[in-house]
Amino acid sequence: MFTSALSYLEHTLSACPGKVCYTDGTDQLTFAEVHDLALAVGSFLVERAAPQSGVIVMSGRHVYTPTAYLGTAMAGCFYIPIDASLPLSRLNSILQVAAADHMIVDQANLETARKLDFHGNIYVLEEVLKTPRQIEKVQRATEHLNENIPLYTIFTSGSSGTPKGVITSHRALMNYIDAVAKVLRLTEEDVLGNQSPLDYIAAIRDIYLPLKVGASTVILPKNLFAMPTELFNILNEKHVSVLCWSVAGMELPARLHAFDYVKPEHLKTVLFSGSVMPCKYLRLWQDALPGVRFINQYGPTETTASCTYYEVEGLVDETTVLPIGVPYDNYTVFLLSPEGKAVPDGELGEICVSGPSLALGYYRDPERTAQSFIQNPLNDRYFERIYKTGDIGRVREDGLLEFHGRNDRQIKHQGHRVELGELEVTAMNLEGVHECCALYKNEKISLVFAGEAKEKEVQLAFRERLPLFMMPRKVVKVKALPRLPNGKLDMQAINLLL
Repeated sequence: MFTSALSYLEHTLSACPGKVCYTDGTDQLTFAEVHDLALAVGSFLVERAAPQSGVIVMSGRHVYTPTAYLGTAMAGCFYIPIDASLPLSRLNSILQVAAADHMIVDQANLETARKLDFHGNIYVLEEVLKTPRQIEKVQRATEHLNENIPLYTIFTSGSSGTPKGVITSHRALMNYIDAVAKVLRLTEEDVLGNQSPLDYIAAIRDIYLPLKVGASTVILPKNLFAMPTELFNILNEKHVSVLCWSVAGMELPARLHAFDYVKPEHLKTVLFSGSVMPCKYLRLWQDALPGVRFINQYGPTETTASCTYYEVEGLVDETTVLPIGVPYDNYTVFLLSPEGKAVPDGELGEICVSGPSLALGYYRDPERTAQSFIQNPLNDRYFERIYKTGDIGRVREDGLLEFHGRNDRQIKHQGHRVELGELEVTAMNLEGVHECCALYKNEKISLVFAGEAKEKEVQLAFRERLPLFMMPRKVVKVKALPRLPNGKLDMQAINLLL
C-alpha cells in the first residue's frame, strides 16, 4: 500500500531501475538515477530543514527539477515551486507569504534569487546534488511521512495579484494520480510529452504518472511551442503517446496549420484542460489524428488539478460545447444554490467538490481557507469538508456535467442576468477570432479579442446572434491577449486595454 507519494518512486525503482524516467533536450535520468539524486537532496535538507516545513524550489525546465521536489519530500518537508520569470515584486510577495527558511535554486536562476527579498538560506541545486547520501537519516525522516501531510504548495497567479498558496497532501496527489492514470489507460510503454511549466499544477501529471506506472516523460523545450512542426517532429522522434496539455497549447499548432506538414504518429491519448476548448480547433486535431482519444478535463488547483473528465464522443464542429463530464474515482461533485440547497438536474448551481483530493487549504491564510473550504450544507450528520469552486455548472439529462462560467462573471445588466462566458463562446465560434475575453466595467460589456477578424465584423456578428442587451458596447482587437506565466489570462492587464 502506498503511504506517501515517494512510494511510487520506490515501486518503480524496484520494478524498472534502468528505464528512462525523465528526459529533456539535453539530459535523461533513469528511475534509479532519479531516486539517487532525490536521495542527495533529501540528505542535504534533512540536516538543515525542520520536518514538515516548506522549502522554496526555483529551478528550470529540465530533468533535475523533479529530483529537487522528490528530495524535499524525502527530507520530510514539502516543496514550494516558484517561477523565476515572474516579476520580482510578485516573487517577493510569494516569498513573504511562504516565510520559508530555505531555497534551492539551479545555477541558471541564481542571479534572480540573489535579487529577491529573501532572508533565508540559498542553495545551488547542482551543488546539492553532490551531497553524500545519508540513507539512514533520510529513512528515519520518511518513516514519519504519512498521506495527510503536505507534499507541495503551489501559489496560484490570480487576477487579484494576491498570492494564494494551495497546500496539497500526499494523499490528495495519490488519489488524483491513481484516478487519471486509470482514465488515460496508462502503461509502462507510454511516453508523456510535458508542456506545462514544472512549477505549475498541471505538471504533476508529467512528474508523478511515470513514477506510478513506469512510463517516461519528455520535458519538451519551451521554444518548440513557437515552432509547432518542429514540436511534432520531436514528439515523433521521442515516440510520445500521451499529451496532457492546456487548451492554449493545443490551439497554437492547429491555428498555425502544423498538421499540414507533419502529424504526431505515436499519439494514443490527448487530455486537455485549463479553459474552454474551442471546438473548431479540436476538430482539426480529430481530423488529423482519427484514432486518438481526446479527453476534456475540468477542475481547479484546490482539487489537485482536476475533478471531472469527459471523453469526447464522435466528431465535433464549431457549434459543439463540450461537457466537463463525470467525476474521477473517489471524487464527489455536486451543485449548490446560492442558499446552500441542492440543485435539481437541469438547473444551474455552483460546482462543489468533496473527497480525499481536496487541498489542505491556503497557506497561512485561514480566513480565505474558511471561505472556500466549508462544511457540506447538505450533510447534518457528520463533518464533511467541501470546496466551493466559484464555477457554475448544470447536470444534463444524460448525467454529464456542463460548465457555465464563473459565478463572479454572472452580471446583472439592464435588468437581465448575463453570463460573460456566453459572449466568449459566441465570439470563439466566429471566423477570424482566435481568443477573446468579455468583461463588465463601468456598467458596460466589452470584448477584447485577437485574430484576423475586424472589430466591426465582430460587432455585426453579435447583433445576429445575441439579444440587444448582451451587445458589447466596446470591442477591442489586440495581437494577443496578455497571459500570466501559468497560461491563464491576465485579467488585470486586459482591463487596462479598455
